[in-house]
Amino acid sequence: MSRVGRLPIPLPKDVVVKVENGEISVKGPKGELHRALGSDISISMEKNTLVVARANDERDVRARHGLMRALIANMVTGVTKGYEKGIDIVGVGYKVQKTGDKAVFNVGYSHPVEVSPDVGIAFAVEGTTKLKISGIDKEAVGLMAAKIKAIKPHDAYKGKGLRYTGEKIKLKAGKAGKAVGK
Repeated sequence: MSRVGRLPIPLPKDVVVKVENGEISVKGPKGELHRALGSDISISMEKNTLVVARANDERDVRARHGLMRALIANMVTGVTKGYEKGIDIVGVGYKVQKTGDKAVFNVGYSHPVEVSPDVGIAFAVEGTTKLKISGIDKEAVGLMAAKIKAIKPHDAYKGKGLRYTGEKIKLKAGKAGKAVGK
């Protein structure tokens, strides 16, 4: 049995879970999320926990068992605590500003780059070099952060560009120059 799939999912008091017509919906204080279940995956409620089970031991069903459990656990965490991902802007003259709900990046291009948040995503700017992306859907927050990072990926030699908060960048060495002693 899947090590991840067999773990029960604890439910906080203020979270309501409904399973009907092959779809699970999780409602909490921050919002509501929906996801389609596979036909071979079943969910049962025991006390204040959810248990995810599979119908058979076929290879593809076993593969989805742990995945569905992890996705449902992420939904429960999202509607209670939410998710947040940070982007750091590194480089001389590089900055971000928030205008309305959009983020405007000045990252070395001849024009500023405007980014509108996807549905359920919010931006927060700290200073001029930090952007926080927050929302209740972990997948949507990560996707939005990846789209923003793709605007100006970090440079391998100087390290300038956009990177995730806490991401460690290994810089390449530049030219070695003339050999000493010749």
